[in-house]
Amino acid sequence: MDNHSQARYISTMSIGIILILLIVGIGLTYGELRLSWMDMMSTLLHRSNDSSHYIVIFQFRLPRIVLGLLIGATLGIAGAVVQSLTRNPLADPGILGINAGAGMFIVLFMFLIRDQIDITGNVAIMMMPLFGMIGGLLAALLIFLLAKDQNGLNPQRLILVGIAITTGFSAVTLYASLKMNPQDFEKAASWLSGNFNSANWLFVLSMLPWIIVLLPWLLCQTRLLDVMRLGDHTLLSLGVPLRKKRSQLMFISVGLVAAGVAISGSIGFVGLIAPHMATRLVGLAHRRALPLSGVIGALLVLIADFIGRTLFSPAQLPVGIVLSIIGAPYFVWLLSRRRQV
Repeated sequence: MDNHSQARYISTMSIGIILILLIVGIGLTYGELRLSWMDMMSTLLHRSNDSSHYIVIFQFRLPRIVLGLLIGATLGIAGAVVQSLTRNPLADPGILGINAGAGMFIVLFMFLIRDQIDITGNVAIMMMPLFGMIGGLLAALLIFLLAKDQNGLNPQRLILVGIAITTGFSAVTLYASLKMNPQDFEKAASWLSGNFNSANWLFVLSMLPWIIVLLPWLLCQTRLLDVMRLGDHTLLSLGVPLRKKRSQLMFISVGLVAAGVAISGSIGFVGLIAPHMATRLVGLAHRRALPLSGVIGALLVLIADFIGRTLFSPAQLPVGIVLSIIGAPYFVWLLSRRRQV
């Protein structure tokens, strides 16, 4: 049976990776400037003589695609971890307040601070993501503090506190947005809807340290995550340092999500949909479900971004809106299935 599960996992991962490569190829060739596959390959291999091809691929399309891959993978894996730690299959990293906290800090930065400082160059480009990261981490920290009881982090209280804090932060964000001038309001609304329009290699580099350090650590905790599905009393009787391990895993997940959300804006439903699809395909074992959640998350974001970028061209629909259109019916379907069970 295990050999059959492993074979199913390998075949599913292979199909997922092939689909990602296919979407990447289509994304590099399709757009306002159409390129053939030969043009795309010769440009990637630096054998093209057309400078416009280099600009289109290396300055616009490739950074956007790489950023979508990284953010989709981190949201998918973090979503699987959050669902296991809260023991709630309908949980999403968004309930941890990261999206709302990042959004509030970025809007407040644009409204109160940006015009008061004189910064240019790469530092200016990274100011908004930096404030988003700070806001996301502080929001999650506040929710963690309020969700603790005598046994440490309470999964059920975490969800309730997260919903309450997210609602409060969203209200502050809306109020500040309405006080902005029209140009800033448009930029804030664009960020809050989640998009990769500003994608560049600097954003990609800013995400890499988080992914290189935190993602392998999470992938090495698959056995612990399997055990975390058990009840608290069972875990304590097995000698698992529940309070310490749950907090560590949650903070690592928060760091990954905050790194992505700070750059791309609020992107929902990936952390909900990807883990569900992964467990339905390869089972509950995290050594298989976690990597597959990352692959599915990356695939979802790439497809949504490609649809938003090309379907309504020359206008662009933010990837967050496309994912919401896809994710909302899926969420309703999950709720109906749980009610039937």
